[in-house]
Amino acid sequence: MRLTTERLILREFVETDWRDVLDYQPDPRFLRFYPWWERTPADVQQFVNQFIAWQKASPRIRFQLAIVLPTTDQLVGCCGIRKAEANATVADIGYELNPAYWGRGYATEAAGAMIEFGFRELKLHRISASCVAENSASARVLEKLGMRREGRLCENSWMKGRWWDTLMYAVLDREWQGIPLHSSDDGQQELN
Repeated sequence: MRLTTERLILREFVETDWRDVLDYQPDPRFLRFYPWWERTPADVQQFVNQFIAWQKASPRIRFQLAIVLPTTDQLVGCCGIRKAEANATVADIGYELNPAYWGRGYATEAAGAMIEFGFRELKLHRISASCVAENSASARVLEKLGMRREGRLCENSWMKGRWWDTLMYAVLDREWQGIPLHSSDDGQQELN
C-alpha cells in the first residue's frame, strides 16, 4: 500500500526502516508522551517488525505506514489506522514524527491522508484518536484534521510514575464529507 500527499509518501514498512526509526525514538522530546524511558535497537526492530507482520494479515485490519520525504527518501515518522475486526466500521488513528521535523505540518498531512483512506477505501463510519492532554501539539493536529474533541479522561493512564489525562477526538464520515447535522422538531439529529 502506498499513499501520496502534496509533500509526503506513506508506504509500507520494510525491515531496514528500523534504523531510521531508531534515529528519533530515543530523543527525549519524542519520549516525553510515551510510556518508554528509552528505546534500544532491539525495541525498535520489534516495533517495525510488528507493522510488517500486520501487512500479511488477511483480511488486513491494521495499516501502519512509514512517512517518507520524497525528495530525500528520508523516513521521518509513521501514521496508521486500525480496526478491531474485519467488519468493523470504526477505527482509530495514530501518528508519530521525528522531532527534527516537528512544526512543518507533516503529521497533519499524513494523518489526513490516513483519514481519507479510512473513509474512502475502508468505508468507515467513525475514526477516533486520543492523545495525552499535555501534548498540545498533537491535540492541535487532531483539531486541524476536523476531529471534534469528545472528552477528557481524567488520570486514566499511569505512565512514568504519574497519572496522565487523555483527550478523546473523533470524526464521522458525514462530518468529513462536510454534511452538516441539523436538529429536527423532536430534538433528534437528522441529515440535511
